[in-house]
Amino acid sequence: MRFTVLASGSAGNASLLETNGFGLLLDLGLGPRQLAARLAAVGASWQSVHAAVLTHTHSDHWNDRTLAHLLRRHVPLWCHPRHEPGLLEWSPIFPRMREARLVRHFEASGDFEPAPGLRCRPLPVRHDGGPTFGFRVEEASDLFGPSRALGYAADLGSWDADLLAALLDVDLLALEFNHDVRMEQTSGRHPRLIARVLGDHGHLSNAQAAALLGEVLRRSSPGRLKHVVQLHLSRHCNRAELALEAARAALAGCEPMPQVYTARQDEPGPTLHVGRSANGTAPTPRRPRKTARGAGSRHPMLPGVEWE
Repeated sequence: MRFTVLASGSAGNASLLETNGFGLLLDLGLGPRQLAARLAAVGASWQSVHAAVLTHTHSDHWNDRTLAHLLRRHVPLWCHPRHEPGLLEWSPIFPRMREARLVRHFEASGDFEPAPGLRCRPLPVRHDGGPTFGFRVEEASDLFGPSRALGYAADLGSWDADLLAALLDVDLLALEFNHDVRMEQTSGRHPRLIARVLGDHGHLSNAQAAALLGEVLRRSSPGRLKHVVQLHLSRHCNRAELALEAARAALAGCEPMPQVYTARQDEPGPTLHVGRSANGTAPTPRRPRKTARGAGSRHPMLPGVEWE
């Protein structure tokens, strides 16, 4: 099982999970051509995408032209039933996807399988984008071996014991490190925006994310967590070195130390292998080819994209 962040930030979000020849997009916040370029940079293509799943309906997480591309390619979209009203209102393409029977539903209380043997557990999180979810994704190694597991949680303002429990004993944790609190407080933004970002339904700060990471590490099996991916850094109220400092402080004293990667808005990250290879070692991450930088292709209609 391999995981690659294609883009992460307020201008568009998308990640690719690959296993046994099946590719799953986690969010689709870029246009189809831009996604094609990001996929090509990591040795994949649209031929590698067989399904997509939506975390929530803020417009940096879906793109109507990409929905049209899914429709043309007969690629199903998994979403929560309460995502549908917003998509029906704002997307001319979504009703056509429903007519083509390409819309699949997941529920907050149960797992779903976008492919045989690939189990996804929705994790409800607090965010002001309507129903919002992280995911725990598992794939069994074989009939008797341990499962490979990935935890994904972006766009959330706070965390609780339920979310912590769902993220224990994962091989890879992709987690929002959105802002530095001091930078946010002194940003000069409108007070309502600052309060929104810092609130329980806004975004995780570096300190909040580090605290969650530390608890995941403390309560998980020793040595299980191999990779940490930092998601959705604010362009204006965070810096990569601050997010890395917070994560590494949470991991201090851990042996072996998980590798920490900071996802970017303008280029894909490395392809990370979830779990161990046959010889018991973690494979070396595959680095992407360089692509032309540019802002994500964002859909202007829904709220939230301009509010990091």
